[in-house]
Amino acid sequence: MSLDSERLQKLTDRKKLILKAVIEAHIETGEPVGSKLLTTNKQIMLSSATIRNEMAELEEMGYLEQPHTSAGRIPSEKGYRFYVDTLMEDYQLTASELSLLNSLLSGRLSAMDKIVEKASSVMAALTNYTSLAIRPRPKKVVILRFKTLLLGDYDFLLIMITSSSVVNTKNIRTHQPVDARQLELLEAALNRFMCGVDINDITLPMIMQMEIAAGRAAPLVNFVIKCVYDFVSELNDEIDFDGVNRLLQYPEYSDDMELLRDMLRLFERKEDIINIVAGGRRDATNIYIGSENRVDEMKSSTIVFKTIMARGRPVGAIGVIGPCRMDYPKVVTTLEYLTGHLSDIASENVAARLPLPGDGGTDNNEK
Repeated sequence: MSLDSERLQKLTDRKKLILKAVIEAHIETGEPVGSKLLTTNKQIMLSSATIRNEMAELEEMGYLEQPHTSAGRIPSEKGYRFYVDTLMEDYQLTASELSLLNSLLSGRLSAMDKIVEKASSVMAALTNYTSLAIRPRPKKVVILRFKTLLLGDYDFLLIMITSSSVVNTKNIRTHQPVDARQLELLEAALNRFMCGVDINDITLPMIMQMEIAAGRAAPLVNFVIKCVYDFVSELNDEIDFDGVNRLLQYPEYSDDMELLRDMLRLFERKEDIINIVAGGRRDATNIYIGSENRVDEMKSSTIVFKTIMARGRPVGAIGVIGPCRMDYPKVVTTLEYLTGHLSDIASENVAARLPLPGDGGTDNNEK
């Protein structure tokens, strides 16, 4: 290894200072940063030529990039990662921000679900990014009882009652006439073969047995199976987004309609983001920058999130999604303030035996 290569392996204090200044200027303006702009930074007492040389070396080391033929530079993913891990300073919440956060956190202890959702809305408002709120999905979804009700010659009501006391109703319209006797046969077959069975354990042989048991109601079995899967899927979609339109305020999305469409499809699909959060560390603020995300649609974005814990048990998570040039200090400070206090509230709920997000509770949710 040459002397020049060895010299480039380590970031000097001067390089760290310049890298930090470039990243923070780019986060603020969204534009490539040149040496002339950095000479106005009171913390950098260097000539423009010296700054240019240092920026060129930072680019060679992979911390900066030069877009197109611009004289300025922007941070790379490696630069953002080094900034987040090493250079980022704590953000001081303002009096108005603290007032808004504390107003949210003064909510009733028994309304934990609503507090988590509201926390997501506050995160979006304070950071100006799209926020997310997640509550734990049920580990196992089973239906304890099926009931049917004839509504007309071509439609009937399917009622499903789960082990967590959730009641779901589906209006099913058929292609052929249906009568009360068919529904009796269908209901008996469903209660015989599907009650108490995890939806993931339903097999093709079980469905065939149900069709045999249902007799002349056999054609209705496939309608019902689809409704059951749709119902369980709805239970698992326990993620809410707030401020999706805020993405349009950033040229990374507003100038790239294909990327914007990909992100909107990702928000509709939901499951990929739930899996990202589920794979994060529960004891830390998780920051995935660009290609660190396993989801292709997130390759040009950052997601920051943290789990809300109640005496060792995860009861939800909140976070934000935005461009890689995110205001990391403000996002991290706000997120840690919120999740810390929400964890305290959730722990008090445990002590008071109050329902937490993800608990079955006693209320029925009719849809």
